[in-house]
Order: sequence, then structure tokens, then C-alpha cells
Amino acid sequence: MATFKEQMREDISLFLNLEEFAELRTVRYDGETYQDIPVVLEGPVNEEREQLRDDHVQGLHRVSAVLHCAESDLGGKLPRQGCPLQINNCEGGGGYFRRYYVAAAAREMGMLRIELEAIQD
Repeated sequence: MATFKEQMREDISLFLNLEEFAELRTVRYDGETYQDIPVVLEGPVNEEREQLRDDHVQGLHRVSAVLHCAESDLGGKLPRQGCPLQINNCEGGGGYFRRYYVAAAAREMGMLRIELEAIQD
């Protein structure tokens, strides 16, 4: 019978399986490029941006997304809140890179869950 930790490693492998849930994307963070790592990206989702009373900028929307990847695929780093992080839209490191800022990040059993935000017009 498998131990709990062994079962968790198997679950991570399934979650990041390219034939099941994950896609290969290139991530740029903290001056490093992590090319073609398996990720699960929830979003991006456009949301209405809450305007402050003194905010007169029209037509901007908040974009949010959640990135899941193996901790080892980002060099063991836990992204810091407020730091920029870029993700491309296709395999091979090319395509369009969307720039986000880290809203929150958590490390859980070898996985990273990174909440991302951007402002878009």
C-alpha cells in the first residue's frame, strides 16, 4: 500500500500530465526563463475593475488567472507578491507573453499555486 506522500506524488503527476490537464508553457520570473514546463492555467478571466472614487480612468479591466505547476519547475522558487511574472500562449517559448503580477502564491506538497492579476484595456 502506498504512503500518503507517494500517493500525492502520483496525483501531481496525473494533474500535470500533458494528456490530461496540463499544457507546456514558458514562464518568465525573477530574471529566469523556464521553457516548456507543464502547467495548468485557470483563466485568464476578465473582471470588472473596481474604480475608486477619485479614479477617472475608463475602459480598464482586471484580468486574473491561477497558475499551477511543480515547485521544481520554477527552480524551487515561491514567487513573491507584487512581482511580475510572464506566461506565453503556446509551446516552444514563442508566441505572445502576457504580463501578470503575483497577487498571492502558496507552496503545497511540491506544487505551486500562484494567483495572478493584470490590468488590461
